[in-house]
Amino acid sequence: MELKLFARAKINLLLDVHSKRPDGYHNVEMVMQTLQRADIIKIRRQRAGIKLVCDNKKLPLDERNLAYKAARLFLDRFSIKTGLEIQIIKKIPLCAGLGGGSADAAAVLKGLNKIFRVNLSKQDLVHIGKEIGADVPFCIMEGTALAKGIGEILTPLNNLPKTWFVLAKPPVDVSTAWVYREIDGIKLDTRPDVEGMLQAVRQRDIKRVGALLCNVMEQVTAKKYPVIHEIKEHMMREGALGSLMTGSGPTVFGMFDSKTAAIQAYKRISNRFCGDFFVTTNFVLGGEVCEEEIEFN
Repeated sequence: MELKLFARAKINLLLDVHSKRPDGYHNVEMVMQTLQRADIIKIRRQRAGIKLVCDNKKLPLDERNLAYKAARLFLDRFSIKTGLEIQIIKKIPLCAGLGGGSADAAAVLKGLNKIFRVNLSKQDLVHIGKEIGADVPFCIMEGTALAKGIGEILTPLNNLPKTWFVLAKPPVDVSTAWVYREIDGIKLDTRPDVEGMLQAVRQRDIKRVGALLCNVMEQVTAKKYPVIHEIKEHMMREGALGSLMTGSGPTVFGMFDSKTAAIQAYKRISNRFCGDFFVTTNFVLGGEVCEEEIEFN
């Protein structure tokens, strides 16, 4: 038996960083959104051990990989002796701020819950996911949500209307730990309007959502990599409702209210900048699972 799952990317529509905690993490406040863009995870049983395979040679295939950690934790937690082979087909760029590793781990937890008929609730899986990484709980929940704590305290929000996203990852890799260290040493110039964003999401007003996009991590990452600001400016020139760096970066997304506008922006921006580019839509929790996205590269 082989189980196939989609491990969907996430973006941050809003990201604020608050105090550093005694455990070394930071308290954050985020509005998060799942995208249709997804890695493909295939899981099958084997006699013993955990074998991880991936079509991207840059991805570690041992304990450093969150999907591997998720499998090991699940098998140990429920005293399961069977081995596993996990195949990851990467569609989400690495080190991009899109939660690819966390999404893979979330998919593995969901898959093993089905394969071994443990019958854990989604909240049970969220609790386990918190042990693997801060973004794993949201990647288990999916949809649109407010995240607090280190990202594990989740409040579901209204699904947004179908929105088109152009994503551009310039050819640089960003260390999340480095961004947090830098934030600890600076005074942030701007902070997001959390209540305004929550109201816009409740009203499903994507124009207002676009106007309120804010990520305080840009004040660190974009200062070191000015190309992030350049891509944002071009997104807006192409008619984006809003544009923002997601997570610790360096990926920038632009929000568009039509497929035509998104494709036109994609073509012009990908011709101007180097990196990974794609067009996708938001994932609507409880709605039709749609794999519709545009790839030209």
